Amino acid sequence: MRSTLFFIVAATPAMLLAQTPGLKATPGFDLSAIDRAANPCDDFYQFACGSWLKNNPIPSDESSWGRFSELQQNNELELRAILEAAMKAPNPDANTKKIGDYYSSCMDEESINRKGLAPLKTEIDRINAMKSPQDLPDVLGRLHKTGIDVLFSFGSSQDLKDSTAVIGWMDQGGIGLPERDYYFRDDAKAADTRKEYLAYMKRLLKALNMPETEAERVMALETAMAKASMDVTSRRDPTKLYHMMPLAQFEALADSFGWSRYFAAVGAPKLDRVNVAAPDFFKAQEQLIKSQPMEVWKAYMILHLARSQSRVLPKNIDDTVFGFYSTYLTGQKDKRPRWKQCVSSTDGDLGEALGKAFVDKTFGADGKQRTLTMVRQIEAAMQQDLEKLTWMSPETKKKALDKLHAVTNKIGYPDNWRDYSKLEIVRGDALGNSLRANQFEFARQLAKIGKPVDRTEWSMTPPTVNAYYDPQMNNINFPAGILQPPFFDKTADDATNFGAVGAVVGHELTHGFDDEGRQFDKAGNMTDWWTPTDSKAFDDRAKCIVDEYSAFDLGEGVHMNGKLTLGENTADNGGLRLAWMALQTSLAAHSLPKKDDFTPEQRFFLGYGQVWCQKETMESARLQAQTNPHALPKYRVNGVVSNLPEFRQAFACKAGQPMVRANACRVW
Repeated sequence: MRSTLFFIVAATPAMLLAQTPGLKATPGFDLSAIDRAANPCDDFYQFACGSWLKNNPIPSDESSWGRFSELQQNNELELRAILEAAMKAPNPDANTKKIGDYYSSCMDEESINRKGLAPLKTEIDRINAMKSPQDLPDVLGRLHKTGIDVLFSFGSSQDLKDSTAVIGWMDQGGIGLPERDYYFRDDAKAADTRKEYLAYMKRLLKALNMPETEAERVMALETAMAKASMDVTSRRDPTKLYHMMPLAQFEALADSFGWSRYFAAVGAPKLDRVNVAAPDFFKAQEQLIKSQPMEVWKAYMILHLARSQSRVLPKNIDDTVFGFYSTYLTGQKDKRPRWKQCVSSTDGDLGEALGKAFVDKTFGADGKQRTLTMVRQIEAAMQQDLEKLTWMSPETKKKALDKLHAVTNKIGYPDNWRDYSKLEIVRGDALGNSLRANQFEFARQLAKIGKPVDRTEWSMTPPTVNAYYDPQMNNINFPAGILQPPFFDKTADDATNFGAVGAVVGHELTHGFDDEGRQFDKAGNMTDWWTPTDSKAFDDRAKCIVDEYSAFDLGEGVHMNGKLTLGENTADNGGLRLAWMALQTSLAAHSLPKKDDFTPEQRFFLGYGQVWCQKETMESARLQAQTNPHALPKYRVNGVVSNLPEFRQAFACKAGQPMVRANACRVW
């Protein structure tokens, strides 16, 4: 339930350019990106980004491309340099050796192809040895330990109603299409997607030397699983995911499944109770276990095993998985270069070992302080906003302010780096490294159950180009990767920086009070601290946001989902408003001149708009609209500025123009 920004950036450009070949400096404010022929009051996104969109086609190995993609590529180049040096280091320390050996193994495609399916044989043989449903718990446990998402999921999480406690968490899982409604939508595109998915499974089964005919039965199995699953929009409501049960009560939901054997297989600690996010799913699981032939379970598990590890399996398998999940679903024509894939894998499996090297090399000592200053300015703006609200009662307002004052922030990187000493990495064993890394992380997560919450832990690695708010921790988190242009540019003035990184900070703070975040108190406990009247007032304002974004039409019969994207849209609108307030406070202390023919107010909005310059394939846009809680970039810009009277004033827009909504929406 962490609310992410879905933004991206890299590290200090001048320093990186001097060290790493291929890096390109990206300005925080780009005059050449502007389309001067467009009217900002008709389509501000086109005005801010039109020339950039015209001059930057989507590379064939991407499904979308934006200014943040350029910065992501810079990050990847920096990480590549670190990893290539680690591979060759003569006397590496433990972490350097691990990341170097992992990356080297991933890059050795010749060895991976030569070995064929042999490295997977032990796992496949274990699955094929199943003779009856009584064998399912042991095999499922082994697959879950190694990071393979089949049938359901089990892990640890903070107790939604007691943020000091870590509990076991059971949930739905195991379907191969992006979201449960893909199995049931009745439009032509959805039908075509199911047809393509079936064809993909047949191709993958053939590559695995298994009968292609099992694909139809696996499709029927997954369809039954999807029918019992919650949809992505429903899962945004944390109250629908909280069903704390004594262990015996949970086990009774699917009582023919050997739960004690499963928990032993995954290495779970002693459990007295678990939260069951989707009880109906486990009730359906009972019927599936009784009705599905073992050969179907085997084919299903092997398909998901191969898909999850395709990057370190032979080319024919990797190509098959890429063809459906990347080419068909997202429109990506070519694979990314192998080095980019392996940088991503190393970051995923050894993120804090690689991240420490990244921070040591790229993150300036002043990075935390610059960000802290901005955070405090935005927090002060939110306090002013809360104090002036007319629709919230004094009782709820006091609790809202208490929550704001309790927000903590983490900037750059962890105070305590993760210990990877128990993770075995073997040079030349790409598949084994991946599976052992998954086992290491799974065991690390389960070991948290019953222990105090570690509030210093990060959910993103330092090079990650994103940010997030955690409602149960009540904190905002900014990895080192986000502390530079186009979000923060030391050469730019406050106007541009407040529009860019200020909006990022405001976005994350606002998440604490969006439709999900507002259900948690200052300590991170899910509790209703709102009066009924205030809750209704919030819901009325939120409905305006839902209706606004649901009306955005992508073409080909696809609209944005205003309910799915409500939290992010609320954060976008509230975040930019808070950044504006903070800028006004700054300008009151020291005014800024007109620059590059734009006033400070105009540069503020351009700073915000230009971070979202992005193109995407229609396939990628459709996938995001149906599964992603973030709106597409165009609507994250135009949807927000059309609600702000300050934008109208900055660009002298008139009533009736598209960027001036007659019924502007505002929650915060």
